[in-house]
Amino acid sequence: MTRIVAVAGKGGTGKTTIAGLLVRYLQASGRTPVLAVDADPDANLAGALGMTAEKTIGGAREDFFQSKGDIPAGIPKEAYLEVKLHEAVVEGKNVDLLVMGRPEGAGCYCYINNSLRKYLEVLAKNYPYVIIDNEAGLEHLSRRTTQDVDILLVVSDYSANGVRAAKRIGELADELHLRVGARYLIINGAPATLAPHFAEEVERAGIPVAGIVPVDELLPQYEREEKPLTALPDSSAAVQSIQHIAQKIF
Repeated sequence: MTRIVAVAGKGGTGKTTIAGLLVRYLQASGRTPVLAVDADPDANLAGALGMTAEKTIGGAREDFFQSKGDIPAGIPKEAYLEVKLHEAVVEGKNVDLLVMGRPEGAGCYCYINNSLRKYLEVLAKNYPYVIIDNEAGLEHLSRRTTQDVDILLVVSDYSANGVRAAKRIGELADELHLRVGARYLIINGAPATLAPHFAEEVERAGIPVAGIVPVDELLPQYEREEKPLTALPDSSAAVQSIQHIAQKIF
């Protein structure tokens, strides 16, 4: 049974870091293979996982849209599109990566997006866990790229604005009638003891807190040195906090 985890939040809260650390946890605990989906146009998840994505779903979609009249004879367009989409899957050690890339260009992409949705649903069934690093605003979820989400993790930084944005994301999920099994708030870069006014803001958000990821000096160091998060040592404070969070939400 596949469990789909979507990581959302406003820009700069550390969504990609949380998604990468979750993949690391799943790898370390043997819950593999994992499908990592980078649904953020900034596409930073590949670097966080130490992988390289030369092709994206957006590129495959655009290529198909532009070359519909040049499909080889005898190949149904559905099969041709599926080949193009499969070429965008980057295979790694116990983790595969799919980068969504840029959104649609001009023109009607309804058929392509419907085919993409079906392809992703079939692809996801091959993995016990799918981790989606979502763009701000749940854009890909709002397009129903993913029909169901078992766990929605909303990431906030240590600011009232971050928590308010997290609350709005939760409200948006309700407005879109997304099928979300459970939702949690993760506070990133915060001290173990929250300031009273911040704790009150969290309580008003009405989202259960899965945990706090503390400031970890290894994270900016690894980013500067372009080291993947999967290479972080077990002693990392962020790694240890994600382990506790993952054991709670899974």
